[in-house]
Amino acid sequence: MLVSIPNLRDVGGLPALDGSVVNHGRLLRSALPLPDDVVPDHIAWPPAVVIDLRSPVEGAEDHPLTGLGPRLVNLPLMQSLRPGWMSDSTLADLYSLVLDDAPHLLVRLVREVAAADGAALVHCAAGKDRTGISVALVLSLLGVDAEHIEADYLRTRESLEEIAARLRRDEAAHPINPVFFAVDLAALRVPLERWSIHPGGAAGWFESVGGTRADVERLREQLLG
Repeated sequence: MLVSIPNLRDVGGLPALDGSVVNHGRLLRSALPLPDDVVPDHIAWPPAVVIDLRSPVEGAEDHPLTGLGPRLVNLPLMQSLRPGWMSDSTLADLYSLVLDDAPHLLVRLVREVAAADGAALVHCAAGKDRTGISVALVLSLLGVDAEHIEADYLRTRESLEEIAARLRRDEAAHPINPVFFAVDLAALRVPLERWSIHPGGAAGWFESVGGTRADVERLREQLLG
């Protein structure tokens, strides 16, 4: 049976700064892709860059798309989590921890997306939490308002069955906390609110954790049209 990549979409077309829109074919998001997945014709594939947000323990030594052409970048946003940390925590706690522990990786992600010679695919396991934070940051830096970012995040609910099926293939080796099957808008609002109240907004926060104004300007030049 042919299977599409769960939660795959191009976030192009969202309205941003000064009446511009996010260019199609530049920023993709998804759950874990596999080499034999079917990709819709309107999606730029293979992407120029694949940004894998999973920790090494979550996957085999080689990325599933190794050999298909993309440049592969691993930015493990949750690598510092201690075993069992999620057992008594919420998604909002997780999102906050990513902002506290891995802002330098989010800076690298923004730079990778801006520098990509074509489409950049951002993915984790489900394409929901780590991917959600990362895509939300890119869109915030592009000037997309919170309402549109939240609407894109909520589209993941359309793919929950497919995501669950893919995650459960490896559940025996890597048990999954049920919280990871939720799409929690309150969790996404943790980073959105932190960025919005920071002096200078999302760009100000980005610069405070190691990014530069030039990084933001390049991102906007490459992804806005």
